[in-house]
Order: sequence, then C-alpha cells, then structure tokens
Amino acid sequence: MHFVYHTKIMKRKTKWILAVLAVLIIGAVAYFTADIEVYATWWALLPPVLAIALALITKEVYSSLFIGVVSGGLLYSHFSLEGTLVHVFENGVIAVLAKTANVGILIFLVFLGVLAVMMNQAGGSKAFGEWAGKHIKSRTGAMLCTIFLGMLIFVDDYFNCLTVGNVMRPVTDKHRISRAKLAYLIDSTAAPVCIIAPISSWAAAVSGFVEGENGLALFIKSIPYNYYALFSILMMILLVLFKADFGPMRKHETNALKGDIFSGDREYIKEEAQHSEVQGKVIDLLFPIAVLIVSCIIGMIYTGGFFKGVSFIDAFAGSDASLGLVLGSFVALAITIIFYVVRRSLSFKKCMECIPEGFHAMVPAILILTLAWSLKAMTDSLGAGAFVEHMIKGSAESLAVILPAVIFVVAAALAFATGTSWGTFSILIPIVVAVFQQTDYQMMIISISACMAGAVCGDHCSPISDTTIMASAGAQCNLVNHVSTQLPYALLVAAVSCITYVIAGFVQSMMVPLIAGAVLLVVAVYILKKN
Repeated sequence: MHFVYHTKIMKRKTKWILAVLAVLIIGAVAYFTADIEVYATWWALLPPVLAIALALITKEVYSSLFIGVVSGGLLYSHFSLEGTLVHVFENGVIAVLAKTANVGILIFLVFLGVLAVMMNQAGGSKAFGEWAGKHIKSRTGAMLCTIFLGMLIFVDDYFNCLTVGNVMRPVTDKHRISRAKLAYLIDSTAAPVCIIAPISSWAAAVSGFVEGENGLALFIKSIPYNYYALFSILMMILLVLFKADFGPMRKHETNALKGDIFSGDREYIKEEAQHSEVQGKVIDLLFPIAVLIVSCIIGMIYTGGFFKGVSFIDAFAGSDASLGLVLGSFVALAITIIFYVVRRSLSFKKCMECIPEGFHAMVPAILILTLAWSLKAMTDSLGAGAFVEHMIKGSAESLAVILPAVIFVVAAALAFATGTSWGTFSILIPIVVAVFQQTDYQMMIISISACMAGAVCGDHCSPISDTTIMASAGAQCNLVNHVSTQLPYALLVAAVSCITYVIAGFVQSMMVPLIAGAVLLVVAVYILKKN
C-alpha cells in the first residue's frame, strides 16, 4: 500500500513538473519572439494546444485553460506584462462575457440547472429511474434508449446535452453504466445529430455562411456526405450491440459493473448522494421536459420571425438560438414551478430554494465555458483563421482530388484547437465555396460536408469545446475523464471518415464511399472487440 501511495505521489509530481516546464517554455518562446511576427502563423494555434496538453497531463482543467489564455496574451503583446493583462481581461474574459449570445448560453445553463434540481427534489428523477428499471431490463436497452432520445432532440446541441443527461442519468445509474459512457453517448448524439438535421440551430448557422447559393438546400444535399456524423451514430450502436469497449472506457465500464460509476472521481459523488426522499411520479419529470422541448422550439422560431409571417424553415434558419433557448427555458421553468405548487410536489418556498442550488450546480460548466471562450478570443486575435485560410487556398489546386480529406483534417485540427465548430464553419466554408463554386459543384458539396464533418470531429475531441463541456455537465462526469475515454472512439471514426473522403474525392458518388466506410468501421470495431 505504501509503495502504491508513493507511486501515485510521484506520478502527480511528474505531471506538475511537466506542466511547469511547459509554462516556462511558452514564457521563453514569447520572450525570444518579441521581434518576430506571430500573427497568422502557426504560433496562433500554440495557446489552445498548450491548454489541451496541460489539461490531459495534469487533469486540472481550470488552471490549464487559464495558462492557455495567458500564453495567448503573452504572444499577442510580445511578452509585455501590461499588454498581456489588458489583452487577457479586456479583450478576452470581459469581451466574451459582454457578448449577448454567450451570456444567453450561461443564463440557459442556469435555468436548466435549476430545472434539474427541482425535478430531483420533486422526486421525478427518482420515480423515472424506478419506472425505467421495470421497463428497461438491460444495460444494452438503457444505452440504446439514451441514443434514441439523443437523436430525437436534434434542435440544438446544448439543449440536447443537458436534457438527455437529466432524463437518462437515473436509468444508466440503475444499470451500472459509467458516467463516462453516458457522457460519450450524449456527446455523440449532440453535434453529430444536429449537423445532419435540416431543422436545427446548426443548419441555420451553416446556411448563413454560404453566399451565392441556397444555403439550406446545399446543407440538405451535403447530409449523405457528412461521414463523421453518420459514422459516429453507427459507432455508438456497434459499441452497444457488440459490447466492444476499449481504451480508457473499458476501465470505467468495468468499475461501473462493480458499483463505481465514477471510477473513483469525487467531483459529483456528493451531489448524487443528495437524492430527494420525496416519492414523486414519472409525470414530475416528463412534464417539465416536454414543456422545455416545446417552449424552446417555440422560442427559437419566435426569434426567427415565425409569428410575423416567416415560414417555419426560414424561421429556424434565421433564429437566434441563444435568445430562443433563454426564452424557452424561462417559460418552462415558470410553468414547472406552477405545476409543482398546484400538484403539491414542492412548495413555492422549496422551488425558490432550488434556484441557488441550480446555479451552484452549473458553476463548473460556466467557469470552463468562460475560459474556453476567452482562449478562443486569444486564438482569433493571433490570426488563426487567416493562417488556415492561406494554407487551404495554397493547396487547393495541387490537392484537388484529395482536397475533401485535407479539408476534413484541417477542420478537425482547427476545431480541436479552438473548441468551436461554428467558428470553423465561418472560416472554411466561404473558402470552399470560392474554390469550387464556378468549377465543380459536386466537389463543392463533398468539400462543404468534409468541412462540417471535420469541425464536428474536432469539436467532439476537444476538451475546450462548449459541446464537450455541456455533455460532461449533462452526464455529471469529470471533463477530463469524458475527454480521455471518448478520444479513442472519436479518433477511430475520424480515421475511417478521412479514408472515406479520399474515396469520395475520386469517385464523387454518394453510396460507394458511404458503404465502404461503414464496412470498414464495422470490421475495425469487430477486430478491436476480438483483441
């Protein structure tokens, strides 16, 4: 026991030594590059790469993200202390919190947190867990139910993550499914489903980045070529049906079968121990969720002008997802309070006590999101977008046939480093349209799909992605555990998708690459299960 304890201490010291060395290196780099131009060069991607590496090495998300933000400020100011502080806080933290869309997402998070606490206190989560335990008889059934629910909630990825997490946690806990596995299932049915759903906030975002074309029509044509999204869904189903967990996830699932769904992590154990003793009913959970779904959809189309005569599809395309989700979640919260008070599930005083508890539950996610957005602001100020644009345009002619695969890899790397799919869309889609619009329409569709697929892939892998953060919050799983267990699965799907885009670039047809990629993924999962 003493040897094991000593080994753990040594490993922890080693991690922090590596972290300190990384910080010293970035400081030295910033100092010696004081007279070197870093804007729109590979230096622009260094801060997020540093933050991600530190997070995975030290398991400390907050400090790693902050160090990444500071390193971006150092590079921007050429190692000026005053310039670094001003840029980090004025142009970073304060600037991102001053954006209406970002504040809207934080308010939506708080409303969802309050709603989750209320459903728990009213006994709805407990009742649903008991009901599901009688009707869902196996771990396979519980995971398939999670996937199905995630695919049903395709309107918005944030909404998907938190809703599916709150509904399915009692069910997966009862069947001893690890929180890491739940977070993976949630994350893989959030962005991947939204990016192939014509009626979603993602479709609206992509449509807005296409100039000179019918954005929504182009989005629909690109769906069969969005291999990463399609294969991510297939991957989940294969893993569940084949029971083929591998990598770090295998350890988490083994621990869960022994009764430890957190694999020793203490972050959420205390919160999970605070289940309500109130014997509620299933309606105490299903009614608030149903109201939330309906009110959020209405809120989104309202912001798009649906009630002013705009068509339903156009209203979604022109919606303000952030404002719509805030309006919808607030209405759902108000109706739920009235519902609980009338049914005497909770008193009004108890409902009000849930507000600070819900806010407290979402503080980790809010803090991580704020730091991630600040890191994105640092990356933007260093010209990451201009660097990637120049790189893609320079290789467009020489790599025409394999360009979809190249775009997929570049989009994945950019989204991984910046933690944003939408930012990647805004940079790469206009470039793709400009390259192929007048020369090869079919290749333009395939390349746009590759851009969207790569962006979702990078978003899926990145610990600084807002969707990844939301998925871990929805599952109440430690963020680093979620990322480390999900990464091998996501990388396998990414590799298969990249090969599939190479095939698509040559044959330029819909079915041949899709079938080839699906067969390759099935074979890969089967081999991994056997080994």
